[in-house]
Amino acid sequence: MLPDIPGLGPLASSGALMEAEVVAYPSGRPWLVGRWAREELTVACAGSNLVAVIGSCPVTATRLGELIAAVRRVQDLDAVVRTLPGSAHMVASVDGVLRVQGSVTGLRRVFHARVSAVTVASDRADLLATLTGAGIDEQILATRVTCGGHLPPPLGEQSMWHGVLALPPDHYLRVERHGATTTPVRWWLPPVADEPLAAGAVAVREALQAAVAARRPCSDRTSAESPAMARVSADLSGGMDSTSLCFLAASLDTPDLLTFRWGESEAGNDDAVYAAQAIAALKGAEHLVLHPDDHPSVFDAPEQTGDPEAPYLFARTHSRTRHSAQMLASRGARTHLAGHGADELFHAPSTSHLYDLARRHPRVAFTHLRGYRALGRWPLGATLTALVDSRDMPTWWREQAAHLTDPPPARRSPSIGWGRPWRAAPWATPAALDAAREKLRATAAQALPLADQRGQHATLSTLRTMTPAYRQLARLFSTSGMRLELPYYDDRVVEAALAVRLHERNSPWRYKPLLAEAMHAILPPSIAQRGTKGEYGEDVRQGLRRNLPALLEVFTDSALAARGLIDPDVLRARLLAPQVDNSTVIALENLLGCEMWLRIATAATPTPQPPTALMEHR
Repeated sequence: MLPDIPGLGPLASSGALMEAEVVAYPSGRPWLVGRWAREELTVACAGSNLVAVIGSCPVTATRLGELIAAVRRVQDLDAVVRTLPGSAHMVASVDGVLRVQGSVTGLRRVFHARVSAVTVASDRADLLATLTGAGIDEQILATRVTCGGHLPPPLGEQSMWHGVLALPPDHYLRVERHGATTTPVRWWLPPVADEPLAAGAVAVREALQAAVAARRPCSDRTSAESPAMARVSADLSGGMDSTSLCFLAASLDTPDLLTFRWGESEAGNDDAVYAAQAIAALKGAEHLVLHPDDHPSVFDAPEQTGDPEAPYLFARTHSRTRHSAQMLASRGARTHLAGHGADELFHAPSTSHLYDLARRHPRVAFTHLRGYRALGRWPLGATLTALVDSRDMPTWWREQAAHLTDPPPARRSPSIGWGRPWRAAPWATPAALDAAREKLRATAAQALPLADQRGQHATLSTLRTMTPAYRQLARLFSTSGMRLELPYYDDRVVEAALAVRLHERNSPWRYKPLLAEAMHAILPPSIAQRGTKGEYGEDVRQGLRRNLPALLEVFTDSALAARGLIDPDVLRARLLAPQVDNSTVIALENLLGCEMWLRIATAATPTPQPPTALMEHR
């Protein structure tokens, strides 16, 4: 995404953007450069205003033109964006000023960098690193190796390269006419959580129906004469999240719906029971169920788990995901619906909302607290200490740095604060620990709550923590010609859910009450009332045993060890020792992603474009 100034033509045709499509300004200069499906791009012009929507957003060029006709300043676009369904980037030029933004959860990201004193924005940090010749940020790499990959904002949203800046998801980037001055502007705030459950459920249902409808096979938005039809597939694990999407798709008469699920090895997993009930009710769809022996095992082919933009966060299921996308594509599917995001949105990532509830509605808080204490077996003393703990967020970040090598926290402890305590990976070297501590302390200086209420902050933080992983899943699906769609991450769905009272959308006595109410009369009652969740521990254990030699081989000549970030002897000893819990496996998955990313990032060092070539006129 380029400003409308002379001299950027060579950049738009550089080697990093070979075979890319170009959308030009009225001046003829390049505006948007990249690759996208035809149905993913809608461009409209009204007077001197130029707007593009890129992604899953069912808006026609005619309607988009009507929406921007009255826009006079870039900030006027706030009202336009709030009317758009789906999940998409928006790029606009208003009187020569450029506005670039993604989605409010970060599923659609924006990065920016300076190229010869001109700001260039992109949805890919690695592309900007290639264009600018940026070097690896060793400190953020050491932090990921030490602390894990699922880091909360703002730390987890930083790019892996020096000079490639990440725009916060609730901001837009304003680029002035000359292209050199940029300003991140916060335009979105979470709604006040004061909607009662019944009314909120109606809003969530309507938002989800619109989100799923936006992904149905339909005519190309830019040309009514050129239909872009493709089959839709959807996960059907048996859980409430994915099953809801399947029934919503079926209620919209989605043609040739294909449902898909992985068979599990865990004997105690009852997903199959509920999936069978759903399959029996979805008579108009085709159903594909893979037996555990029919798909790659967990941690299969660990040497292939690389991602060029950032360490791959779901490394243990990388081969499974790729195989699944290929299987679905072979059956004609081009769009796949997945339920990722529903856990983060409808199932409390923590019980930090109790902190706010105790101060606003103490009687309700006392009742809920009794339920959560019984579920989590929380000690009374630790619970009361957490409830009165008023430390701010910067203090929490500094404490993570100070206690990084402490013993693991008690397993039965309340989660009412700003997050669960972090502990360093056992194989992190002293140099990696020092770098991580420094980064955590630096983060403390800029960390701010994402919402006024601690519980609302926790939901937003969890959503934004997980988006990097889901963006990578979508990228892996795209290698098979598939578009992975996550309706629960649509901006309007997120807003509808966040508007509901925290203690009504989170309950110790009911599983995902808001989603269950929203799907009332759409889901079979047995699924809507389900109170269990599938467990896949046996699949992980079997996969680790089967692929342990290959994992050890990956780290025999480790790029991370060569940089002094891990101790391979400690790593090997931990992997060969009995696994008393899943902590080592979780840390290993993150480490594998870091290792393979570093190999990719250093295999071909980005070559910066010569400034003279970039500034030549078209």
